[in-house]
Amino acid sequence: MGVPLFDTRTPLAPLHDRLLAAIGGVVEDSRFILGPDVEAFEREFAGYCGAGHAVGVANGTDAITIALRAMGVGPGDDVVVPSFTFYASAEAIPPTGARPVFCDVDPDTYCVSAETVRRALTARTKAVIAVHLFGNVAPVAEIEALGVPVLEDAAQAAGSTSAHGRPGALGTAATFSFFPSKNLGCFGDGGAITTSDEQIADRARMLRFHGSRDKVSYEHVGYNSRLDELQAAILRVQLPHLDSWADGRRAAGEHYRSAGLGDVVDLPVPTPGSQPAWHLYVIGHDRAEAVSAALSAAGHGSRAYYRRPVHLQPAMARYAEGVLLPGTEAAARRHLAIPMSPVLDAAQAHEVTESIRAALR
Repeated sequence: MGVPLFDTRTPLAPLHDRLLAAIGGVVEDSRFILGPDVEAFEREFAGYCGAGHAVGVANGTDAITIALRAMGVGPGDDVVVPSFTFYASAEAIPPTGARPVFCDVDPDTYCVSAETVRRALTARTKAVIAVHLFGNVAPVAEIEALGVPVLEDAAQAAGSTSAHGRPGALGTAATFSFFPSKNLGCFGDGGAITTSDEQIADRARMLRFHGSRDKVSYEHVGYNSRLDELQAAILRVQLPHLDSWADGRRAAGEHYRSAGLGDVVDLPVPTPGSQPAWHLYVIGHDRAEAVSAALSAAGHGSRAYYRRPVHLQPAMARYAEGVLLPGTEAAARRHLAIPMSPVLDAAQAHEVTESIRAALR
């Protein structure tokens, strides 16, 4: 049988009864908005990340916009962001009134570096969005040493670690998505902001709730963006298993390495000191489309995610005039995500590797 790009069903199977019980508990309690499960999940997730606070929001995109505003980003400011990322990383900037300024990535790690960020800094830079792409961990401390606050886009990096701690507690603030295919996924949309800055956390809580603390006095023009109680209950059941799932993702990457995949394609390179919990396992090759076609013919999943980088998207044209990003262009042209999950075993990795080897023979 073919190997799917994602396997979200198998890891959740042992939790089936507990998940149904958690959902039933919320229905029985009948507190559906900002109830006890949201409060408990925020506390538990902040503790997991090593941050002082977590603020649950409706999705990962809102998390970025709200976090930037809570950090003081607004009209007239610039925010440096990589172009080789999901569109939302940049899309979330203009609603703050700020301008996205695109920077390059290291085509080996697929992450921004201090040097690629430095080249994009302007006199108006108010923040940098460092995307922990595919589960790899961007060098946040090196970027912060440039003298600018860092917002981690950790949507794909729950469960990853670095020499400086976990994503979510490396920069001024961080954002997460709990989209169902993520390393920690709910059963719909969901997101969170983590930070150890009490003022940022306080502003984020107001902004997610129409700019109010009490639904009486409104201090900001905010958003209606709250993590659902049902989703928080689901996430609470899964959170204790995140580390074992992350270990499974790392083991899957080693299965590919042991199968000799690195002999025929470029394997993803962890940033120094990091242990990525691969959300996506992304290989590189000049014949990436041929590899994808061969995998499809063999029944295996694969996908190119960012063939057209964000700065080349039509809606971003006004922010991208004269932008040249050679590392991004190379990564966009050569990347291909192949099957990855916490339960991908050595036999499956060998099967996928042999299909790729045959395609490139």
